[in-house]
Amino acid sequence: MERSDPAVLTAVCSNLRLAGGALQEHKKDGAKSILGVPVQVVAGISYCIASASMVLLNKATLSSFGFHAPTSLLFFQCMTCVAMVHVCSLVGAGRIEPLTRKIARVWFPVNLIFVGMIWTSFFSLKRLGVPMATVLKNLTNLFTILGDMTFYGKSYSAGVWATLGLMALSAICGAATDLAFDAEGYVWQLLNCVFAAAYSLYLRSVMDKVGALTTSKTKLNEISMVYYNNLMSLPLIVLLMCYYGEFQTLPLEPALHNPSFLCAVVGSGILAFLISFASLWFLSSTTATVYSLVGSLNKIPVALIGLVAFNTPWSLQNVSSVLVGLCAGAVFAKAKSAGAK
Repeated sequence: MERSDPAVLTAVCSNLRLAGGALQEHKKDGAKSILGVPVQVVAGISYCIASASMVLLNKATLSSFGFHAPTSLLFFQCMTCVAMVHVCSLVGAGRIEPLTRKIARVWFPVNLIFVGMIWTSFFSLKRLGVPMATVLKNLTNLFTILGDMTFYGKSYSAGVWATLGLMALSAICGAATDLAFDAEGYVWQLLNCVFAAAYSLYLRSVMDKVGALTTSKTKLNEISMVYYNNLMSLPLIVLLMCYYGEFQTLPLEPALHNPSFLCAVVGSGILAFLISFASLWFLSSTTATVYSLVGSLNKIPVALIGLVAFNTPWSLQNVSSVLVGLCAGAVFAKAKSAGAK
């Protein structure tokens, strides 16, 4: 999963309220447009650009420079997020809940799942083309709904199940016609879907427990969630770097001497943080349904751009199945909002 995926972004970085003060002032002023363009439109465009940029830049960084230390890149992104959240906290743009031992103990299982989610997304994106990685992410919806039914007793309409079936069929047809089929990449992406669904499901059961341990005894704010996830991820990622021997191989990577690669790395770290601004702005100016719908529709141009930008081998059957799956994702967002019981 790239950090911009709408199904997970809300749980990870998308709800970060680092721009909360600015947004509140904006609402107080009653501004409805920017340079004559409605705020909702500007916010939506900003979100789409940031989301697409994150996916494509991560793909370029992982696949276009012969870089073989993806865990190190993940460490850099998390460290950048921690540093920038701290800066925003210091200037009064958000308040970080103090991380106590009790909170860390309750939050640790969530963080393990979070690391598994973003780590598997790196490996899947490294090995798969952007179109197939994007359409396979839709399977996260299936795992999430199955978890909702099993653990929370929810039920969904026939329309939701129909679109889920269409997404699953699209993924199967896409895999069968994938000219650049990579079995390991598919395994990584399926694991990513499982981790992403587990994260969103398990987070719900932990929020109340953590809220009781905060200084204000209220729900943990989003800036603290993002801070906890990224800060507590660093030692876990270091262990993964040790396991894969990246501390020894990283200094030998030729890509580190490539200015274009270094710019891409820095850009990915900043985007991992800045995408939260665009996401929060859009989410605060529209409804959750529109937010999810736009996020799903945004996958279509991302897949097509990725197809061209990275010279992904394709066939008419493969592209057709991918587009059907992506369109089904957009229909699913609408059907779910209307069909949940």
